Amino acid sequence: MRNLTEHNVTDAILRQMSDTMDPRLRGIMASLVTHLHGFVREVEPTPDEWMAGIQFLTAVGKMSDERRQEFVLLSDTLGVSALVDTINNRSRDGATQSSLLGPFYRDGAPELPLAADMAGDVKGHRVIVSGRVLAGDRPIAGALLDVWQAAPNGLYDVQDPDQPDMNLRARYRTDGDGRYEFRTVEPSFYGIPSDGPVGAMLRAVGRHPNRPAHLHVIVSASGYIPLTTALFSEGDRYLDSDAVLGVRSGLIVKYVRHDSLDEAARRQVSAPFYTVDYDFVLKPAA
Repeated sequence: MRNLTEHNVTDAILRQMSDTMDPRLRGIMASLVTHLHGFVREVEPTPDEWMAGIQFLTAVGKMSDERRQEFVLLSDTLGVSALVDTINNRSRDGATQSSLLGPFYRDGAPELPLAADMAGDVKGHRVIVSGRVLAGDRPIAGALLDVWQAAPNGLYDVQDPDQPDMNLRARYRTDGDGRYEFRTVEPSFYGIPSDGPVGAMLRAVGRHPNRPAHLHVIVSASGYIPLTTALFSEGDRYLDSDAVLGVRSGLIVKYVRHDSLDEAARRQVSAPFYTVDYDFVLKPAA
């Protein structure tokens, strides 16, 4: 097309992509171009603003590496990750609510026996987390729980060179009755990485970078849809303003405090300690 205008450029691009063989890709690209052009028409950016946007995305890419994914962080803070998660989990009726994977998951955490402490030498109040993995009201034996969390300093092992490899990461399997138990250190709220372009974006629009205290969990079992979720601490100040919009009402758990020295000795932890009881419910695979 030689007589290009602001009114016909969208149709020109769509025609050029009309021979895309993959129908799903054709539909995705057509929608992307249509909405992107609509955004530009609505905002009418100046050339300097357009270049600032390009430079921002370039900076996001430069900040991303094998230990940090700034594009995932951008997706999280813009609510896109939450939207993708909710859309793809519409049909989880009766199953535990999902939440975000986040940018700091690592495959290959060590598998520990039930009731083992995944916090190792990390100092802090111990939490005993226990419950069952169910399908409806039926227990699932041998289900795998992949658990990870940030350290008390607000950093994951991949962010902190002073933490040992795979710190605060472990996997556990349910017993014959579908029960699980693990021990860890009490989680605390923390800020997502804010030293890069995503942090600059948050500051520019007056948002804080903080997440409420939580434990990440992936629950899987043969014949069931894997569940990626998190357990959030009741009463945390950031439950209603999570920087990445990962909180779901059904994932907020109560930490019950125990001060009894006798009970602590029986449970082989130091007082005071906390307990959390939570059942995960999986949905059968189609």
